[in-house]
Amino acid sequence: MPRLLVPLKEDARTIHITGDQARYLVTVLRCRVGDPLSLFDGKGTSYRARIAGITRRDVVAEVLDAFRDDAESPLDLTLVQGLLRGEKMDFVIQKTTELGISQIVPAITERSQIRETRKIARWRKIAEEAAEQCGRSIVPVIHDVIPYQDIFPSLPGASWPNKTTGLIFWEAGGAALPTRGRGRQVPPALTIAVGPEGGFTGEEIARAEAGGFSVVSLGKRILRAETAAIAATALVQFSFGDLGGLMPPRKSG
Repeated sequence: MPRLLVPLKEDARTIHITGDQARYLVTVLRCRVGDPLSLFDGKGTSYRARIAGITRRDVVAEVLDAFRDDAESPLDLTLVQGLLRGEKMDFVIQKTTELGISQIVPAITERSQIRETRKIARWRKIAEEAAEQCGRSIVPVIHDVIPYQDIFPSLPGASWPNKTTGLIFWEAGGAALPTRGRGRQVPPALTIAVGPEGGFTGEEIARAEAGGFSVVSLGKRILRAETAAIAATALVQFSFGDLGGLMPPRKSG
């Protein structure tokens, strides 16, 4: 069944799907009047719908009902990612969206090989398409690029983001990743930070520690920056989120 991100008002009964989405439904999937659709608003609500009409300009969908699904992780997880070159950032955004990330903050660090970008709109589109593909009903927030020093201010009580826990991954050392165990409290929110090609500098690690973050390691092997981001997200979701959990039985019909 086709699944699309569409802007829907809570009480909407019909929606006009236009542009690339309409062409995809009609030209690629060859959908017809009466075919079912799965829609979501990117904010947590999904909709069952069916195609009520097809014109040269749009596809008209009739909304049948709305529901909140359970595809989202219980962990509010933010990734601070040192800016990466080329398509590496695209890859990180796509895969961490699939893994349940809530927000991604691209950061300019000392070793970032690019200092600015015009790809924010592209990255947001990648997150939308990844959410469509993996069955999420919420699209991660992709923030504008900011300097690293603005993320971990040195002033007491002014640290950002305002999360309960922070972990910064460093290839030069750090503790083992904490895992969920009996009696361990699962944080309602968590921020993880991963460096660019070349990793974080010692000064950047110290700044993060001053902001309340713990330094952790991904093990003995040196991972590529994009691999580290995906591995860190997966491990944290396994430890504190829902990765590896039991799937509820699918409803028939």
